[in-house]
Amino acid sequence: MLEKLFHLKEHGTDVRTEIIAGITTFMTMAYILAVNPNILAEAGMDRGAVFTATALAAFIATCLMAMWSNYPFVLAPGMGLNAYFAYTVVIGMGYTWKMALAAVFVEGIVFILLSLINVREAIFNAIPMNLKHAVSVGIGLFIAFIGLQNAKIVVDSSTLVGIFSFKDSLEKETFSSEGITVLLALIGIMITAVLLVKNVKGNILWGILITWGLGILCQLTGIYQITPDAGFYSLLPDFSQGISIPSLAPTFFKMDFSKVFTLDFIVIMFAFLFVDMFDTLGTLIGVASKADLLDKDGKLPKIKGALMSDAVGTSIGAALGTSTTTTFVESAAGVAEGGRTGLTSIVAAVLFGISLFLSPIFLAIPAFATAPALVVVGFLMMTSITKIDFEDYTEAIPCFICMIAMPFMYSISEGISLGIISYVLVNVIGGRAKEKKISMVMYILAILFLLKYVLI
Repeated sequence: MLEKLFHLKEHGTDVRTEIIAGITTFMTMAYILAVNPNILAEAGMDRGAVFTATALAAFIATCLMAMWSNYPFVLAPGMGLNAYFAYTVVIGMGYTWKMALAAVFVEGIVFILLSLINVREAIFNAIPMNLKHAVSVGIGLFIAFIGLQNAKIVVDSSTLVGIFSFKDSLEKETFSSEGITVLLALIGIMITAVLLVKNVKGNILWGILITWGLGILCQLTGIYQITPDAGFYSLLPDFSQGISIPSLAPTFFKMDFSKVFTLDFIVIMFAFLFVDMFDTLGTLIGVASKADLLDKDGKLPKIKGALMSDAVGTSIGAALGTSTTTTFVESAAGVAEGGRTGLTSIVAAVLFGISLFLSPIFLAIPAFATAPALVVVGFLMMTSITKIDFEDYTEAIPCFICMIAMPFMYSISEGISLGIISYVLVNVIGGRAKEKKISMVMYILAILFLLKYVLI
């Protein structure tokens, strides 16, 4: 039956290989179950409900990917997109998380329409490849910066940001709470880095678990002190309520569409749309290339099914109560293990489903344990910088602007906007526009982003 459903022999694989690949992909991206609730909780959302929404969104969207495309790609609420949701839209711009969820839901609907009429492929093809790589690098820097902040390694200072002072922590007698967590986060980053160097499968997840384990050891030995008033809670899973699935009620279909026809809402929705577009298409092309799934023209067969699963998953995820659902680059880990069909995706989806019953474990994982994951994921995303052509300044300068704008301006959308605007302007003013064959789509996008800065 599995052969009939997934055409394993045709793709040069077997059931055992696909199962191992699915488990590997899940292990490399299961950190999202711990990280996503932490990030969206910063926006005022219920962590338990977000955990359930995250697992369900991953399960549903990944099953759709398997059924509609038969590709070994796994989906879940995306990193970077959740940061944009919480830190830019809600905290930075002052929108409620209910309005942000509405924007994600509408984005998914628009994505479905764009996927049906092939607009997403057209936009993707219009953006220069160097700028696509720069978006990935910028998001990586932004995520790493957030990880350092969440771990309190980077703190506010007279120079806007500074490094945590262990000396001050000892003098203020906060080392047993704040200081030790910073130290554990730093140790966790080093541990995860070593696991990455050693090519250990699931290195990011293992980094989280080991860092968390060290924290529990510190709590049991009295080195770490629980101080709820300061935001430092017990690191031990609370099974006092038994094994149960956290209720979706606090977030289920809590979207606020009251501002759906305002310019601000449209801008936010478009930002989600644009970021998700590059995230998904870039991941699909990159992972598909590694799996030798691209045809002789460099195109991905059945890409419409893959894009549709992402789009439908996004709207379903928003209805459940989580940020944009997207294809994870960690799918490459399963591909490296030999995964070539949708069976890999189904295995990972089932594991996400099982994780629903283990919520006390994932919800007990503290921010200092997930911070190393954010830093290392940031590093992995930044490796795309090697693909940028720095010899051509008309390419390199816009890419540089795009990359630094994201962490410095604490906004992914600003980096994308400024990257596109600067690319068009530098090439037009520098007399290279004809040579570069800049598409009409790029000109339209540049004008729209300029209008955004003028009108908003």
